[in-house]
Amino acid sequence: MDDHRIDEIVNKYEGKPNSVIMVLMDIQHENRWLPREVLEKVSNKLGVPLSDILHIATFYKTFSLKPQGRHEVHVCAGTSCHQRGSAKILEKVRDLIGINPGETTSDLRFSLENGSCLGCCTLGPEIVVDGVHHNNITPDDVEDILKNYK
Repeated sequence: MDDHRIDEIVNKYEGKPNSVIMVLMDIQHENRWLPREVLEKVSNKLGVPLSDILHIATFYKTFSLKPQGRHEVHVCAGTSCHQRGSAKILEKVRDLIGINPGETTSDLRFSLENGSCLGCCTLGPEIVVDGVHHNNITPDDVEDILKNYK
């Protein structure tokens, strides 16, 4: 992300130090992660200590300090989905994209997460790709779902 684009984002919030979270959210949304050099630039432009910015960037799960894939795949591991076979769904996703939860493919196509309930307990097991819920799936459905995300 270049300096000009960072300036645009900071200026959108009038360079106010209390806009750190919003600035980081905009950068994360556009860049898919927060490189240290970008955090340093934000620190300088907002006049907020880098340690404060790092604290915010590491506190909130929405932020990532490592590159993320173009597509985020989240396999639900909540109790209901787990009882309905989400472990097999996760295994199939892992086999197809070759990474474990918390990792990103080397081509930056996919990032994989696994964890808490996604709020659709009666529709599980489910995976969410880029915010789109895929419900009542079987391991056989996973390949057809993922092939739609280039």
